[in-house]
Amino acid sequence: MRFAFIALAAVLALVGGPGSAAQSQAPPVMVVLETEKGIIEIEVNVARAPVTSENFLKYVDGGFYDGGRFTPTVRPDTENRADFPIQVIQATVSPTRAREGFPAIALERTNVTGLLHKNGVISMARGGPDSATNQFFICIGDQPELDFGGKRNADGQGFAAFGRVVIGMDVVEAIQRAPVAKSPQDPKVLSQNLAPPILITKAHRKTSAGS
Repeated sequence: MRFAFIALAAVLALVGGPGSAAQSQAPPVMVVLETEKGIIEIEVNVARAPVTSENFLKYVDGGFYDGGRFTPTVRPDTENRADFPIQVIQATVSPTRAREGFPAIALERTNVTGLLHKNGVISMARGGPDSATNQFFICIGDQPELDFGGKRNADGQGFAAFGRVVIGMDVVEAIQRAPVAKSPQDPKVLSQNLAPPILITKAHRKTSAGS
């Protein structure tokens, strides 16, 4: 009986059973964001950030980002944090789908996944830990203060990086540079809100044919 159990465990490991090496080596998934500024292709690291990747892909497959928006842009002239400045652009789902969606997910910390906030990395926006849903951001330049132990968020837990841009960083940078609205509190100060927001016309998995 013991021999049979060991043999079964070996078979499960080979075919990709729960917790197996095969599962941990899952290939990346390519996602295409078609935006008003051009195409952004993202490599989603399913193997190293499985929870965050699965959540993002559910929103992609469900069409939630079709009609979504890039709205906040954080850059030197819009950054309101002098202590730990960053540079990112952030996106959310279509306004018509904003009340739908899935439960918040557990935070996959960078000290566990090993996916750091380098140039072009995509990560989940959040408030408190375990609160991320559909909003994501893309780093422009290395942003170590967004990693575990970083000081951008007071709790020091960082954000959940789960992939990277492989094509279209020029589009990301063009979105970051786009015009922003003036601050409603002080017209002399720029807000972080793109005016108008940059539309995501469609988000989908990239097929083997390349589309």
